Order: sequence, then C-alpha cells, then structure tokens
Amino acid sequence: MNNHYFKNIDNFFVAGINYKKSDASVRGQFAIGNEQYAAILAAAAAEGIGELFVLSTCNRTEIYGIAHCPHQLVRLLCAQTAGDAETFVRSAYIKQGADAVEHVYHVASGLDSQILGDYEIVGQLKTAVRFAKEGGAIGAFTERLINSVLQASKNVKNNTELSGGTVSTAFAAVQYIRAHVPGCCGKKILLVGTGKIGRNTCKNLVDYLGTTNITLINRSPEKAQELASELGLHWAPVAALESELRAADVVIVATNAQQKTILRQHLEGAGEKLIIDLSIPYNVADDAQTLPNVRMVNVDELSKLKDETFRMRQAEVPKAKAIIAEGMQEFEEWCDMRRHVPLLKDLKAKLRTLREHPECPHMREQHAKLLDVEIQRVLNETAGRIKERNERGCQYISALHQFISVPN
Repeated sequence: MNNHYFKNIDNFFVAGINYKKSDASVRGQFAIGNEQYAAILAAAAAEGIGELFVLSTCNRTEIYGIAHCPHQLVRLLCAQTAGDAETFVRSAYIKQGADAVEHVYHVASGLDSQILGDYEIVGQLKTAVRFAKEGGAIGAFTERLINSVLQASKNVKNNTELSGGTVSTAFAAVQYIRAHVPGCCGKKILLVGTGKIGRNTCKNLVDYLGTTNITLINRSPEKAQELASELGLHWAPVAALESELRAADVVIVATNAQQKTILRQHLEGAGEKLIIDLSIPYNVADDAQTLPNVRMVNVDELSKLKDETFRMRQAEVPKAKAIIAEGMQEFEEWCDMRRHVPLLKDLKAKLRTLREHPECPHMREQHAKLLDVEIQRVLNETAGRIKERNERGCQYISALHQFISVPN
C-alpha cells in the first residue's frame, strides 16, 4: 500500500456527514475526541493506510485519506464512534479524486459552512491535520494539499467579501435573540459553557445587545470566572445550575458534555424560557425540549437565518470558486508530475549507465562534470515534455536518443 502509484489523487477519498443531510442528533453519534482520533490513526497504520485525517465539528464529521476504497475509511471512523457504519452511510457523501480535493478547498474557504463564509472551520482543520501529523499520518501528498488549501482559503478571505459582515453560529444566536425576544437588553441571560463557541457567543452578546445581565457557568469554574471578570459579567458554580436556569429568561448552551446538561426537572414550572443549544450532541434533554414553557432553537435552525449579509456573500461565491480553481490546478499539476518521478529516476540511472558505456566514445571520464549537467538538462526537458504532452513512454525513448546523440 505504500508504493508511489498508490499515493496519488485518484486514491484520495473523503467520507463524511454534515448538516445538509443529517441533523445534530445523528451527527452527534459520530463526533470524535482526541482519544478516538488517536485510536483511528493507530488502526489506520495497522492497515497500511499512511495518510489520513479526521475533521469533527458541530456541523460535520469527515474522514479524508488515501485508500484502496472509501469503505476502509468509513470502517476506521465508525469503529470508534457511538454510531454504526450503516447509519453513517445512510447520510454520508463519498467523494473521490478531484471531487474529494475540491471538497477540501470548499470546506476551508467557507463555501461548505453551515453559515456561508464562516471561517471558524479553518482553525478546526489546522488542528485536525496537526493531530494527524503528530500521529505520523500526514505524508507528502496531504501536506502539499493542505498547504494549497489553506493558501486558497486565505486568498478567498482577503480578495472577496465571502466573509463580509458579521455572521457566525455565535452571532446568529445573538441575531435570533434580538429578533425574537422583546426587550432583550433587560432579560436575564444564562450562558452554560465557556469554551471557544461559548466565549465568542458571550462577547457577541455584550457587543451587539449591549447587556451585561449575563451569568456564566462552566464545568471548570476558573474559565467562567476569568471570562466574567474580563467582560464585567456574573458567574456561578455548576452546583448552582438549576437555580440559575430557573431564574434566567434566555439560556444559551455551548458545552461539549457527552451527557445531557439541561434536564426536564431543571425547567419544569420555571417560567417561559428561550433555550438556544449550540452543542453537538445536544445538551438539552429531549423531554425538556418539549415542555410548554420552553422555546428551543438549535444550530440547524440558526443556519436558516437569511439577511442582507447572506445575499451579499452569495454574490461572492463565483469569485471564491475561481480562486479555488487556480489552487486546484496547481495542486493537480504537482500530482501529475509526481506520477512521473519513478520514470525520471529510472531515466537518470539509465543515462548514467550510458555515460560509462564503451560504445559511446564521447562519454569520457574527463567530461564527467559536463555530462552530469547534460543529464540534468535532459531530465528537465523530458519532465517538461511529459507535463505538456502527457506521453511518458515516448519521452523516455526520445530522451535516450537525445543523450546518445550528443556530439563529442
């Protein structure tokens, strides 16, 4: 599996599920943490799959890699998740070769984000690839691909308005509150979870609602206390969760807990609540979501918000795709030349043999250095003709003839 011809663009696959065909309850079954990721990398190495990485976020779980077939990757992923392969495949998309490569570019450039132009995925992609690299699962192909993808993403961000305006999952939550909660500035808001999404949401609440009537709760109380101190807010320990839930008008949940955080008994008879669950998997119990005093909103519903920002971003999509096409072309040219590396190495060895052949009188030892230069020239010209005409065998023969015909 480690030969050169196996590691090419035709054997590159992505298998994944995302917000387009699966809701958060399904995606949550296939979310992975670091321990599961490490186990996937170990199992892949045991199967001889040397290049792969897994991207797992609230909106998607995708496994990318070089394999003989995509089902190898699906089995590796699903062996470490709560969901099974059959469930995964029902909602999955599987792409191969240039289609899989294009998908990575679209993901990193915000074209495939649940909220168009949201670049939060770039940091998540970098983290996913770094983890795989530390596990020995990133080779020359994937390294080159990701570098090209990140450069294209940067060009899209700098040269288009695809990310213009201020729209993200965190900001969409604030938009929803502003649109659906009368007098929202005076309402008591509880934010549960102060990780990256929680922090971003909290800052947006302060900046765009102009309120500090916000209480923070986090499993690690130091983080909640630190953020509260930074923004002039309140914080409470986890032990006070139920009382704070009952007191709040608006509850935003942004935790990474595998078990439900908000339970029915926390909310039953506690007055009208708007609860926005940004967690994957959902952290509000199913029976709590159906209480008559609870209005539930999740990340899938937030993505449906439409406004001028989205329409402006949509108009920028053709520009972004043009930038991606340039990046893909360069990457595919690099891949194409990689296919010819064994031929060029073989040609170089053959030319060196011919240099020493007694029937080639012009190839004398005193000309060794000059002949090395000539060999390199022939190799460079041959590589150029292969690239231009895509005729490997013919160019090999032509190069040999060219070299032997060098005058004394």
